[in-house]
Parts: sequence; structure tokens; C-alpha cells
Amino acid sequence: MPGLSKDQQQRIQAVLATGPLVPVITLHREEDAVPLAEALVEGGIRVLEITLRTPQALPAIEALSKRLPGDVLVGAGTVTDPVAYRQAESAGARFVVSPGITPRLLDYGLTAHAPLLPGVATVSELMLGYELGYRAFKFFPAAVVGGLEGLKAMAGPFPDVVFCPTGGIRRDTARDYLALANVVAVGGTWLTPETQVSQGDWPGITRLVRESLASCQG
Repeated sequence: MPGLSKDQQQRIQAVLATGPLVPVITLHREEDAVPLAEALVEGGIRVLEITLRTPQALPAIEALSKRLPGDVLVGAGTVTDPVAYRQAESAGARFVVSPGITPRLLDYGLTAHAPLLPGVATVSELMLGYELGYRAFKFFPAAVVGGLEGLKAMAGPFPDVVFCPTGGIRRDTARDYLALANVVAVGGTWLTPETQVSQGDWPGITRLVRESLASCQG
């Protein structure tokens, strides 16, 4: 059975290593994309996950991929099938994140231009990806499906697997997740509060990012 190449494994792990914080962004106004991204980057963020939950997502990925510095990685989240995967790649996504897994999605990710971070909630789901060579996963929804203890339990049988937990993680809990040996990054929506985004409070978001990064680093 063909599996994920070492190059593909390394590419998605390199994305996570660029963290440690990955803002999970849902855009409702296309005009917010650039100033929001620039505020996050100003605060120290280097990985952006734009979720495909609104019509604004793909145009935003395309615009940000052209506008932001090359060391800032713009990816697509909430990708649930190969069609959306291809659309994200065409828009310029540097990586793709799924909330869960399907055989079709995992198969497509094996040879995709943008590496896949597949979402898992159980050991059985992890094993489906592991069998194909995946060694980095999104753990979602983290706070609901075991949180810190769930990730600790997975470390035993899968010592070579790393995670980016997302879902229910807050600024005051991100550091605890990052302290785990098998967690290389955490994703969350707290970095882009809806109120601040709607008000265009970009300096406030930059401050929030800096404070969050500082708290994670000690």
C-alpha cells in the first residue's frame, strides 16, 4: 500500500514547527482579511489557518498568499473533501487542515501539493492515518475528546506522532498543551476575537497575540 512520503511528513511537521500558535480564522468580511492577517503577523504569528466556512475564505487565502511575506504560511482549514482540497491549493494554500478524516481525503493528501494535517478524535481514526504514513495530526475537538489527558494517553502507543490540538483551547490553557512532548503547536480562535475583528481593533489583536506568545514561552 503506498503511503505518505518522508518529504510530505516533514513538510507538514515544518508547518507546525513554525507555530507554536495557529490562529483559526473564520472571515465574514473579505475586507478584514489583510488587516487582520497583518495584525497577527505584527504580533509574531507565522502560520494562519483560514477556515473554509464562509464564501470569503478562498479569496482571502489567495490575497494573503500574495500579500504576506514568504515566511508566513497561509493554509486552509475545515477542508472536508478532495474538491475543497483542490480549491484551497488553487487559491495558494501552503497547507490544509481537516476537522476529521475520510479515506478519500487521506488518499488525496498522499500526493497533494499542499501537505495535509488530518483531524482525529480517537485512536482508531489516528490508526487509519498512521497506516498510510501520517505522523502529524490535528486533535479535534481537543477539550471535548480528552484534552491533556487524552494526548498523554496517545503518547504511549504512538511515540512518533505529533499533534496540533484545536477546539476549546484558550489563552490560559495553551501553555499546558504545549508543555506536552507530543504537542508542537496549538490552534485556537481566541487570537481573533469576533468583537475586535468586527470593530477593526487591529492593534488590540496584535497586543493579544504578543501576550499569548509570551505566556506560552514562560
